[in-house]
Amino acid sequence: MVSLPPLIAAQDYYPEKDTLVALEEAAVAVASLDATSGARMAAISGFLLRSESVSSSKIEHVEAPRDDYARAAIGIKASANARSMVAATDAIQAMIDGAGSTGTISVDQILKAHHLLRKDDPVDFTYAGRFRDVQNWIGGSDYSPRNAIHVPPPPELVDDLMADLIVFSNRVDLPVIAQAAIAHAHFESVHPFTDGNGRIGRALIGAVCRRRRLTTGTVTPIASAMVADVQQYFDLVNAYRTGNVDPFVKYLAVSAVRATDAARASIAELEELPGIWEEAAKPRRGSADEKIIAALLEHPVLEAHTAAHIAGVTLNAVYASLDRLTEAGVIAPITRSKRDRAWAATEVLDEVDRLNARLAGK
Repeated sequence: MVSLPPLIAAQDYYPEKDTLVALEEAAVAVASLDATSGARMAAISGFLLRSESVSSSKIEHVEAPRDDYARAAIGIKASANARSMVAATDAIQAMIDGAGSTGTISVDQILKAHHLLRKDDPVDFTYAGRFRDVQNWIGGSDYSPRNAIHVPPPPELVDDLMADLIVFSNRVDLPVIAQAAIAHAHFESVHPFTDGNGRIGRALIGAVCRRRRLTTGTVTPIASAMVADVQQYFDLVNAYRTGNVDPFVKYLAVSAVRATDAARASIAELEELPGIWEEAAKPRRGSADEKIIAALLEHPVLEAHTAAHIAGVTLNAVYASLDRLTEAGVIAPITRSKRDRAWAATEVLDEVDRLNARLAGK
């Protein structure tokens, strides 16, 4: 049976008492994480964005080995899944940047993000950046919505429902995290795209937080908290569709607090790495080795041209530095051929998995 989401542009929302407390705690935690990123804002922002992208993709069963993802991140030949994960990173960044720079959330921003996500998909690329003109469903089979978990509204209603959601997402009279939660759950109910709804819908959470200035330079890795118990996340989104709004709002608030706590632990680990690398490599002061080490948190994956630019040396000269840092265990090669060589600070990339493990209680 087709589900018809209500119009919510002017709907009021009054959270229950314990949900209101959770919302206040979440707002403080998210803003505090953003404010304390400090001098390493670019590096920390990059790490949190990668964490959100990898986790949001994992919810959709899109995964790739670490080195494969690293190769895709710098445009070297990689698997379709790895490229899709990088596309998700670009889409999330575009959504959040657009909301931050304009102070609004718009249909054009959502369509742009979706185009970035799906434009290279071999099957779905023709639908990249445009709303669906076909009926879709969640569950059931590829051929029939029978026994489907959710059958979204027919395609002819999508434009009006999305216009309504945009008005809601640009309001200023709701708690920020509540607004983000409702916008996300409602987006998933409309399911405006043929594919990619989950990742774009979760990007909308970060976009709402940026538009409301709860964050200014980072994204809270809420998807990392969601991936720790995907079934609970799906169950609460489904409950929202039946009109049970408060449980999902509270869930997202609690997830935000858990995500910020885990992110703080990861950031503390990352901030220890430059000292560990310097101890291992013992670079000369002002040397190319020292300059590359200083840049690794912000640029954990690099090829020779990028390394040479960072170090301020010629392309031929930088290979000696990269070899020394490899021998010291600071970086590791992620390619095998002599052409298109690339390296990664694997400890930085592996911290995404450690963040997820913290949230999963492992």
